[in-house]
This record gives sequence, structure tokens and C-alpha cells, in this order.
Amino acid sequence: MQKTDELKDVVQQLFEIQSAVHGYLGPETQQELVRKFKSLTLALSTLSNHTRPDPSFTPSPSDPSSSSSSDPPLHAIQLPPEIIDYVDAARNPDIYTREFVELVQKGNQDLKGKAEAFASFRDVLAREMSSAMPECRREVERVVKATGGKSGGGAGGGGGEVERE
Repeated sequence: MQKTDELKDVVQQLFEIQSAVHGYLGPETQQELVRKFKSLTLALSTLSNHTRPDPSFTPSPSDPSSSSSSDPPLHAIQLPPEIIDYVDAARNPDIYTREFVELVQKGNQDLKGKAEAFASFRDVLAREMSSAMPECRREVERVVKATGGKSGGGAGGGGGEVERE
């Protein structure tokens, strides 16, 4: 039996179990369910044994069915549980992806606003410190440059910095 046939058999077994559970009538259905679960277990075991990679097999580079060396092994792929919940609820996982991207964009906008506020505060603080303590102007300019700002030219302020208020 081919792997695709084995997989179809597993799907068929699951469908039969679903039908039996949906039409549950009592003890006679219970015996049928036990038989179907045993059959499903056997089908899953067979599929698992036939899909286990052969350790002695080395795929040829020209074999299109072999996975690329850059592809991670299947067991290393982890899906967020939320995606599994979406699929279980018969929802499109693309909706989860879209909502996640929108949430990340909102978070990025918040962080951008905070970064701009801190940069503005840095510039105002540097300008005020330079004007109040001219002897520290070089150290203030060094700190401003080290934190991504532009150094101001004069102590009274503004040498090159645009005030954002």
C-alpha cells in the first residue's frame, strides 16, 4: 500500500469515527467505536512506520522529492497554538496572520513614538545642560552623538538641532 493510500485510509477511519460518534445510539455503537479506534490505531501505526526516514538513504541532489538542505526537519517546525485554535474553530489561519501583523504594526508605532519622545527629551536636556554648564558642553555633545543625536554647535541652543514641540 502506498503512503497516499495509507493516509487516505487514516482520513477514512477518522471520518467513520466522527460519523459513529455523531450517530451514537448506545452500547451497540460503543462496540463499533472500539473496533474503529483499534483500526485507526493500526492505520496510524502503519503510516508512521512507512513514513519514517530510512537512516541509510542519502537523497540525490537531483531528486525533486527530497527536501532541500535548507528546509528544517518537520519535527523542528513549531506552530503557535493560536493558529491551531483558529484551524480547530474552522477559521482561516490567514486571519490570525493578518491580526498578528496589525498588532505588531501597532506595537511598532507605539515604540516609534516613545523613541521619538526620548530623542526629543535628550535634545532638550542636552541643550539646557550645555547652556547651564558650558564647561560640560563637549561631554554633552559626546553623549548626544553616542545616543544617535546630532551635536549642537552653540551653548544657547539650537546649533543644528531642530526642536520638535
